[in-house]
Amino acid sequence: MQSDIRHDAASQRFLTEVDGHAAYVEYERCDGVMAITHTIVPAAIGGRGIAAALVRVAVEHARAQGVKVDPQCSYADAWLRRHPEFAELRA
Repeated sequence: MQSDIRHDAASQRFLTEVDGHAAYVEYERCDGVMAITHTIVPAAIGGRGIAAALVRVAVEHARAQGVKVDPQCSYADAWLRRHPEFAELRA
């Protein structure tokens, strides 16, 4: 799944398409922090781990860029709590 996720820096999104449905994570960057504002996966493709893959790619991107992550959306916040290996990135 991760290889199908692309980063669109201009729209500040990590996106993928599954079975004709678009899923994405939106973020905002400010002062060395990536604020994850929305995780959107249509119900038609839910339950497949797509949201988790999107958030993981976004968080790994933040780590590679040397920025912190502010999980403003509830899914990203829960994901970060379940993955303590990324705890040092929490803003």
